[in-house]
Amino acid sequence: MRIDRCWGQLRRYCVAYHRVSIWGQMRVPVEVESGSMGRNVLVTGGGGFVGAWVLRELLARGLSPILLDLQDNTHRWSRVLGSTTENFTYVRGDLADRQGLRRVFDEHEITHVIHLGALLTPACQQDPWLGCQVNVLGSVTVFDQVRAAGSRIQGMSYASSLGVYGPQPDDRSFAAQADEIHSPTFYGVYKRAVEQIAQQYWQHFNIRSVGICPYVAYGPERDQGLTAAPSLAARAAARGERFTISYTGAARYDYVEDVARAFVQTALSTPAGAHVVEFPSEIATPKDIVLAIDSVVPGAAKNLVVEGPPLPFNVPPRRALISTIVDEWKTTSLTEGMRRTIDFYRSRSD
Repeated sequence: MRIDRCWGQLRRYCVAYHRVSIWGQMRVPVEVESGSMGRNVLVTGGGGFVGAWVLRELLARGLSPILLDLQDNTHRWSRVLGSTTENFTYVRGDLADRQGLRRVFDEHEITHVIHLGALLTPACQQDPWLGCQVNVLGSVTVFDQVRAAGSRIQGMSYASSLGVYGPQPDDRSFAAQADEIHSPTFYGVYKRAVEQIAQQYWQHFNIRSVGICPYVAYGPERDQGLTAAPSLAARAAARGERFTISYTGAARYDYVEDVARAFVQTALSTPAGAHVVEFPSEIATPKDIVLAIDSVVPGAAKNLVVEGPPLPFNVPPRRALISTIVDEWKTTSLTEGMRRTIDFYRSRSD
């Protein structure tokens, strides 16, 4: 792949974390399927776990996405995309760089936006200022570029969180209590702020948007955080290895291909309004996960151990399911999700 610095070097130094924003792009040029021209989808945070699967979903639809992130993740992209011929553009950049983001919108004639870029709970707790810069101001920057682009933008989805109402499942340091107003973390407060900002952009500028709230997203290439354990357990089973799931209790699980499909579908067909929706997740315990894995890899259960404290179980005061805005929504079962995850790792030697 070739790295082109199409706009020269625009460097912006940030003391916190010594971040440097260097706008450049890496392009993988191939043919684009007919019927996909004229739809240019920007994905912020495209280097992450969910972002890689969003990229795969967009490419499967014949689109040529533009990925924006501070760091590329070519290893993950190559593993998730496999050996098929793809077409995408990687742009290295900072969400808070307003002028740089405007160049991305204009240079690539963006028509749809999937906004995933954010710092997660630990980073927000350690540095609330930086968390606010990225999660809140960065989101405002994205929304405002959508507004500035006018009628060219046809749809937008963004990542919200059930952390708005209570602790994330990876957070053991906060009491589990669903609260419509108060969140126990800076991350949850920032996500709630973005939901309200989306509402303001709809009320005042008619900017349509859909916020997506997964709970525990699992599947191939999920490898970070406490709740990566089900995905890592499936990988261990595929390799004949031992693994310990270090938490107990029930949680709600969403397979990553469902999550990616939700972001893409709602960005490409965004209904009027500022919506926030969640999934009809499958509720399961780690023991249920072990049984699902064992049904795919008989005998794997003897190598999988479950121990540890229960996860926070967070249910919002009011639920709005994705099926209210996406017709005939289908959910991948936990057993099927584990089968796909295991098949993914069985087909790869590394």
